[in-house]
Amino acid sequence: MKIREFTLTTVFLAIILLFALTPIGFIHLGVIKATLIHIPIIIASILLGPRIGAFLGLAFGISSIVTNTMAPTLLSFAFSPAIPVLGTSHGSPWALFVAIVPRVLVGILPYYLFKFFQKILPKSFNQKLSLFLTGMLTTVLHTFLVMGSIAVIFHDAYAKAVNADSLAGIMVAIFMVFLTNGIAEATLAAFAAALVVPPLLKAVNKPAG
Repeated sequence: MKIREFTLTTVFLAIILLFALTPIGFIHLGVIKATLIHIPIIIASILLGPRIGAFLGLAFGISSIVTNTMAPTLLSFAFSPAIPVLGTSHGSPWALFVAIVPRVLVGILPYYLFKFFQKILPKSFNQKLSLFLTGMLTTVLHTFLVMGSIAVIFHDAYAKAVNADSLAGIMVAIFMVFLTNGIAEATLAAFAAALVVPPLLKAVNKPAG
C-alpha cells in the first residue's frame, strides 16, 4: 500500500506540474486565470487522504506563484509577492497567503466532504453523487476563498483592476468571476470526480498480489 500510495502521489504531482507549466492548467480570461489544477488535487485527496492532498495543494500554490511571476496578468500581484501591487512600486507578502492557503485547503476539504456526503445521502446512489457534490462544493469554496481573500486583502488594488469605485462594484466583479470561470470549474470538477474516482478507489483498495 505504501508503494501504491507513493506511486499515485508521484503521478498526481506530475499531472499538477504538467498543468502548471502548460496552458492546460491555467486558462487566461483577461483579468484572472481560470484553473483546472484543483481537479487532480480533489481526486487525490479523496483517494489518498488529507495529508497528501494538502501536500499536492501546496504544490499547486507554489506553481501559481511561479506562473504569475513568469507570465503576469492584471491580478498577478495577488498571487506573487514579486509583482508590484497596483498603485504601488512593490509586491506584498500577503500574495503568498492568497496563492497557498486556499490551495492547501483544496487538498484537505474533499476527503472530509466525501465522507460527510456518504453518511447523509441515500445508499442507492451514494458514491457517485457524493463525489459529484464533493467536486462541485470544493471548487466553489476554492473560488470563494481566493476571490474573497483578494477582495479583503487587496481591496483598493482589486478595485482599480476591475474599475470598481464602490463595494457594490467589487461584489459585482466577484460575482461575475463566479458566473464565468467559477461555474465552469465547479462543473468540470464535479463530473471528473464522479467519473474518475470510482475505478481508482477500486484499484487503490485492491489487495496487493
